[in-house]
Amino acid sequence: MATAYCPDCGRAIRIGGEPKVGVRLECPSCHAELEIVESHPIELDWTISSASWDDDEDDWEEEEEEDWDDDDWDDDDWDDEDWDEDEDWEDEDE
Repeated sequence: MATAYCPDCGRAIRIGGEPKVGVRLECPSCHAELEIVESHPIELDWTISSASWDDDEDDWEEEEEEDWDDDDWDDDDWDDEDWDEDEDWEDEDE
């Protein structure tokens, strides 16, 4: 019988049979929904359902759209004193 550890509470969990990647289980101590992500050595991680992942992604896109508004930009807010032409800028592509 193999043993793995819950990433949430740290409890040792015995896994019967041959552990296979993708098998889902629940921690008997904290009830976290887990999945076997590595079989040698056995490693558990939290299960992410595709439905909750899609919901989170939609929320992020809506939040991003709400944060950006071209009408919020005002050229009068820019002060030339903030700009230093002599400052060395490194190109990230180099």
